[in-house]
Amino acid sequence: MIDINRRKFLSTVGAASVMATFPSITRAMAIPAQVRSGTIKDIEHVVILMQENRSFDHYFGTLAGVRGFSDPYPAPGMARELGESSVFSQYNGTIKGPTWVQPFPLNTRQTFAHMRVEGTPHSWPDAQQAWDQGRMGKWPEAKQLHAMGYFERADIPFQFALAESFTICDAYHCSIHAGTNSNRLFLWSGTNDGAAKNGGPSIGNSHDKLPQHGGDPNPYTWTTYVERLQAAGINWAIYQDMDDNFTDNPLVGFKAFQDATNGKLGADTELMKRGLTTHTLDHLRKDVLSNNLPSVSYIIATAEGSEHPGPSSPAQGAAYTADVLDALTANPEVWSKTALFIMFDENDGFFDHMPPPAPPSHLNSKGSSYAGYSQVSTNGEYHIHHSTADESLEQELYKGRPYGLGPRVPAYVISPWSRGGFINSEVLDHTSVIRFLEARFGVYEPNISPWRRAICGDFTNAFDFQNPNNNHKLEMPDPRQDAQLAALLPERTTPSIPAEQVQPSQEPGERIQRPCVYGLDLHIKKSAEGNSLTLIFNNVGKRAAVFHVYDRMQLDLVPHRYTIKGQSEYRTNWLMNNDNCDLQIMGPEGFHRRLSGKIDSLANGDVTLILTRQQCYLIAKKPGYSVKLNNFSKKDIQLLVGKKFSVPTDINQRYDLSVTHISKDSYLQQFAGRLAPNA
Repeated sequence: MIDINRRKFLSTVGAASVMATFPSITRAMAIPAQVRSGTIKDIEHVVILMQENRSFDHYFGTLAGVRGFSDPYPAPGMARELGESSVFSQYNGTIKGPTWVQPFPLNTRQTFAHMRVEGTPHSWPDAQQAWDQGRMGKWPEAKQLHAMGYFERADIPFQFALAESFTICDAYHCSIHAGTNSNRLFLWSGTNDGAAKNGGPSIGNSHDKLPQHGGDPNPYTWTTYVERLQAAGINWAIYQDMDDNFTDNPLVGFKAFQDATNGKLGADTELMKRGLTTHTLDHLRKDVLSNNLPSVSYIIATAEGSEHPGPSSPAQGAAYTADVLDALTANPEVWSKTALFIMFDENDGFFDHMPPPAPPSHLNSKGSSYAGYSQVSTNGEYHIHHSTADESLEQELYKGRPYGLGPRVPAYVISPWSRGGFINSEVLDHTSVIRFLEARFGVYEPNISPWRRAICGDFTNAFDFQNPNNNHKLEMPDPRQDAQLAALLPERTTPSIPAEQVQPSQEPGERIQRPCVYGLDLHIKKSAEGNSLTLIFNNVGKRAAVFHVYDRMQLDLVPHRYTIKGQSEYRTNWLMNNDNCDLQIMGPEGFHRRLSGKIDSLANGDVTLILTRQQCYLIAKKPGYSVKLNNFSKKDIQLLVGKKFSVPTDINQRYDLSVTHISKDSYLQQFAGRLAPNA
């Protein structure tokens, strides 16, 4: 292992720089929001920084309160010999090492070289392989064993402090099971051109350079969102170093921008000035100090600041983020009217345990049969058109697969309106950033598909526009010393897998979540055929949602997914191989149902959960049933026939209970979720 001792480090970088501090976060926490209208209109500046290649569990699986490693109801795993296994146990059938691999800590305080952990495969084919249409069980095979490595608080204290000072989103997904450029296209234009009408679809990094610098000579021709902003008179700009932006500016692949750089007759040269010109963080600071920050600003980091495995690291990315905050808070007047979004373009290949919401998978090559159903149009969401630009990534096995959503990635909302250490658990992706801009500036993006508009939110739930100025304070660590130490590491490392596999857990404690935007429920009935159940998906909220259905008795089957519109229901028959049933149904905000036992026992309505916007309660029609309140007490409580049993909820209005029967060993119903008074 590589070792750089403290004495060598101090002699290299100088004691003065080691002791330098970053007052920017303290200022960002201290500057109050300018509340004038009490609406989104009070935000005058939106700044967007997209970093590189980290998954949510990889960074925040141990953070208290989020959907992380202590998730009580993860998707089921394939490790039948391990009993009630989950996706946290990943099968390793191809690489030397343990047969079953679980997430393991990278322990950079013991081995600092792991701060520069080696990256993993992260392209369209291996991403589809790892996702496995929702089974989520092939991460080591597709991504390598060290894809299961994760950081903890001691490793990335700056990132933890950001999450605990402002608002972190624990259901933010990358847009597509692919790499950098395809995902960045969704941020800048709302699509990867899945319908193949304007040079797409993109499933790779073919258009990440100008043609004169070796890029694809056949540009994309659809309209980007920044062009729409410009046409609407909204001031925008990109802050970047064109000689060192890690080829992370996807605008270089579009004809309108290529024409602008070539001085083509009739081209809009303003596009080049705003989108393909060097404006560093020094320019950003000057614009902030002079009150000239654009209404919409994008920041593209340097390679060293990008957080990407290889040229960067979490420590170096933290230092770059601190520089950004230092520039934005240099003028309190500007920061008091600013929202900064920081998210990651994709997960690299690092593991995340949450099944991404997605349209139902095709069950045949013709796309005429689906594992599930969508009440919302899925046009443009399936890879049915060949990508000529990304030919090398095409595989027949993955034709017809949904593009996304992809795995979860970290996302912070940093603003005077988002202070307080909140968690926002609404489903989001890169198009959600555009949706926020739509809500603020009124410039609509038609490229966003109907399915994404229905499923993904617009970030407004992450803000408190009326009463933002609380007194939340937190000490912010200085990331500079670790960043400089990481920069001295001569190479990346591939950590060894622990011989003893241990299920990881989260730090204890609760945190306040932003309001729930979903109103979900599931009812079951016995179908007329007798050997199947009728599942009734009920969505009383306004937001559409995806329900995932896993048959735990047939885990090799493709999980079914149902997209249910707001204020709608959908019924489907679930055929069983015998009289026994074991289904797991998952949805957003921790929605979970487990139905295990004899079909007759489950479907005769002996025990019913009743949900309202304010409370939930159980009613038993027959004796012998008991309930266990999993988030309050593990003690069994007997249900009285015909009497309402009021189910307590926690500070975030979450309920979590299990129902069993004294004489039916196999009978189990689990209910978990969150009440949504305002959904």
